[in-house]
Amino acid sequence: MAVVYEKASEIIKEMQRILSKDNEEENLRINRLWHTISYIRASRLATMLRTTIGDTVQGGPFKGMRLTPDVMTGAYAPALLGMYEHELHSVFEGVIKQPFKKIVNIGCAYGYYSVGLAMRMPQVTVDSFDINEGCQKRCRDMATLNGVQDRIHVAGEFRGEDFAKYIPGETLVLMDIEGGEKDLLDPVKYPALKKLHVILEMHDVFDKEISQLMTERFSASHDIQIVGHTNIMYDLTQITGPVRYIDPIDNMLVTWENRGGPTPWAIMKPKSA
Repeated sequence: MAVVYEKASEIIKEMQRILSKDNEEENLRINRLWHTISYIRASRLATMLRTTIGDTVQGGPFKGMRLTPDVMTGAYAPALLGMYEHELHSVFEGVIKQPFKKIVNIGCAYGYYSVGLAMRMPQVTVDSFDINEGCQKRCRDMATLNGVQDRIHVAGEFRGEDFAKYIPGETLVLMDIEGGEKDLLDPVKYPALKKLHVILEMHDVFDKEISQLMTERFSASHDIQIVGHTNIMYDLTQITGPVRYIDPIDNMLVTWENRGGPTPWAIMKPKSA
């Protein structure tokens, strides 16, 4: 709880900074203010949910996975409800049915996908990479809490040359590196990529040309499916019961992932597969 209040304090200071800038466009100031207020409320909703339903993911492809205390800070309700990146749920259900033996999770963060896929795919080992040491620890802790620590190997930086270590047809690359895909996902520099399955979050929010660039780079070697964002609401009365009044805005905010702009996904399957 102390972590949540500390974060809220930081956001309030940011709100004060925004409102003191008289030279900004009014609509931009209002947009930023709405985002900061929304984050505070979404964080509070997540805390309320945790009190009610505990630390176990309630739905989605990784239903039953437990979250560590370090993970449950801020607006984490979508993960706890099992609605995080709901647009990809059917994609991952399809992945789970495939005979992959290795998952390479580049930008693993706290291990939501590393641990979830290891739980659903007992035949795989997961190589999880993140340059943030705190994320590395949280991923290891999540793996241990869920009993899959023997099949998850956590490391720091992933280098492009490392793609050549993995066997085509047996390997899925899962990548979310905040725009770093522009440098790392280059099949000319790293030709091993041409034969690997890839699920990529593309950060057009940082560079609006990334989606187009990735499509151009891989269109010759891969069949590409682009998955965009869709709005979704969660009826909180499923948890609180029908007697308690729920503000409709809370039904929206509880699934909000606090994205600052477009981050579509590319599902890329080698044409030779």
